[in-house]
Amino acid sequence: MSVPRISILMPVRNESRYLKEALLSIFRQTLVDWELIVVDDGSTDDTPDILAAASRQDSRLTLLSTGGAGLVSALNMGIAACSAPLIARMDGDDISHPQRLEIQACYLDEHPEVGLVACGFHHFPRHSIKSGMSSYEKWQNCLCSHESIMLERFVESPFVHPSVMLRKELLINAGGYQSMGWAEDYDLWLRLASEGVGFFRIPDTLFFWRDHPERATRTMDEYSRSAFRACKCHYLLLDYLSGEKNVTIAGAGLEGRAWQRLLLKNGIAVTCWIDVDPHKIGRTLHGAPVISPDQLSDNGNKILAAIGVKGAREQFREVASSKGLVDGLNFICVA
Repeated sequence: MSVPRISILMPVRNESRYLKEALLSIFRQTLVDWELIVVDDGSTDDTPDILAAASRQDSRLTLLSTGGAGLVSALNMGIAACSAPLIARMDGDDISHPQRLEIQACYLDEHPEVGLVACGFHHFPRHSIKSGMSSYEKWQNCLCSHESIMLERFVESPFVHPSVMLRKELLINAGGYQSMGWAEDYDLWLRLASEGVGFFRIPDTLFFWRDHPERATRTMDEYSRSAFRACKCHYLLLDYLSGEKNVTIAGAGLEGRAWQRLLLKNGIAVTCWIDVDPHKIGRTLHGAPVISPDQLSDNGNKILAAIGVKGAREQFREVASSKGLVDGLNFICVA
């Protein structure tokens, strides 16, 4: 039996409401040399029946079951069953454009320096998308080059998990998926980044991410803001903040103060704050002075920009650059 070009990895749990549409979007792919590895993680609805019927109709579909061991276990079980050199992620409630697999696979074939390729995406149904998710969609879809993705990787997860395709060898070498108390996909992106894996996003909209109240990003503690912050801090301590004892934080609001508490638990003190609020400038916060961006200078501290206000992150980048500070070297954006 020949090895397929692509293995599609799809973990599911109670996806009967949307699963048929998701499967249909795979069966309609212009690239047909694939296998679909579906791992049922303890469904109690009609999901098993839908999958059984689909597998009888298409032998390219393989069914596995964890018995409800959890998402990370399901993903790793699926990886072990994937036989192709390329793995495309997919979820049971989303839709892939008919050319998604073909375009992503061709890009990886033509660019051996890239290990993971994402694509442009749209949330749907559009009427339910609020401003925060709309801004996230716009932000992520603008990150196409490896360089832009790397500069923004600590701001938020730069990829929609079920929209990516990556090389199986790199995924295995990185240790697969891990349970760390935060989002398993964001953890993987940061591990791959630390190992020098090349990233790229095809700007074409090839994936449609369904928004609904039961989506994992809305229901799992691992996707909370505090969990994401803990994930960022973990990898910053291994690299950018390795050996540091003092830092400067740009942003003396709630996000900046949350970072101050987290860093303090890890033995790093905030010795200077940067903020634009005239009521804060000149005061002392947690024993450290608050200065304005105009007073910014290279005092030897690494700078974390924890600025969540729309547009403020880019304004800080411009000010820092005008002071001779380098993004990713002297400062890094974490919000």
